Amino acid sequence: MSEEMKEALQDNDFKYVMMDTGNIYIGARFSYEELLAQEMVPFKLKTILNRYILKEANPDTTLESEFYYMKKDTFLYDTFCQLKVKVKVNVLVEKKTLFGKPGSRYEEKILKLKELTEINLAKKKASGMIVREIIISKLGLMTFSV
Repeated sequence: MSEEMKEALQDNDFKYVMMDTGNIYIGARFSYEELLAQEMVPFKLKTILNRYILKEANPDTTLESEFYYMKKDTFLYDTFCQLKVKVKVNVLVEKKTLFGKPGSRYEEKILKLKELTEINLAKKKASGMIVREIIISKLGLMTFSV
């Protein structure tokens, strides 16, 4: 199997759309363009992407990189705050093993968008942060009029 095929298969593991009664969960490897093509994405979210987000963002940008590099005081930040977005990330943490030896492992955290943007880029890189999932509140979605 070629490296490109392996990478594409790994990306597909993080391209999903799920919903429960309060939230929409979206895998962070989707680009905006791919997200618009997904039939599981609610119409209202697609409309918000077209009307608000894609006026500021490139359609080829993945959600992973958008949220990793997002800064406060931007229109995209304000739009995603209005949607009450939370971001699931994996962060490398130092843990001692059962026998007391130092080791490190990834730990999953769910951060509010404000918390994520308060972490500077150097600290994100140092902690090995990986953006895995975007959680959009259905209540936040209802605040937009389409």
